[in-house]
Amino acid sequence: MADEIKYEYKTVRTVRGTDGLVISKMQKDGWELVEQVPGTLRSTLNFRRPKKPQPWLLIGAGAAVLVVLAIVIGVASALSNGDDKKAESDKSTAAANEKPSATPTPTAAESAAAEVITLENNPEFAALLTADTCDDTNLNFATKYEGRTVAFDGSIRHMARYSTGYHFLLGPGDEGPQTTVGPGFKYADVTISDLKLTGKNIPATVAAGDKFRFVAEVGEFNAVQCLFYLDPVSTETR
Repeated sequence: MADEIKYEYKTVRTVRGTDGLVISKMQKDGWELVEQVPGTLRSTLNFRRPKKPQPWLLIGAGAAVLVVLAIVIGVASALSNGDDKKAESDKSTAAANEKPSATPTPTAAESAAAEVITLENNPEFAALLTADTCDDTNLNFATKYEGRTVAFDGSIRHMARYSTGYHFLLGPGDEGPQTTVGPGFKYADVTISDLKLTGKNIPATVAAGDKFRFVAEVGEFNAVQCLFYLDPVSTETR
């Protein structure tokens, strides 16, 4: 049907207890909750919202232009002489003899997906690193960039030992336990080897106050505890 509503869909994974905050945020942006799947530690929220209508008049006009252009090209081709055909044949032969590029050029989408987010190339991340621990900037960034990779200079604010690993609380900058700005970045239940330490003078262990270049994957933001979860990719000494 011509008037049938078409939807776009989005799935958001949240830490249990923050569902209401995420749902409210998404609804403000025009999303409708269609399914809520609770899990042991995380919930899966499925949303949808109507797609914006296509500019059919512009599309129709564009199609008409293409038809006229095709007719003009056809007439010009019919009027071409034998010399033109020979020239085209020579060009085709030369193109066939050219060697294909060994490395395909990546698309814009592939380049964006591979790009590591830093404060220099992403204004939203730069703002996040100076925002309050519980500011909405944390939730907005986690929702938009979950699964992407970020890199920043920071230090260990606190670490606690558990039976299967450590919980690390990280902060931007060099202040360690005295850090007062930026998100409460957390590595949950990871070992020292999980940090993937690199650089010069790699330590056998780490402690609160140590400074590193953290590269990590963006996870969820727990709005109740004001904790921004990350998964370590590499940790470079500095």
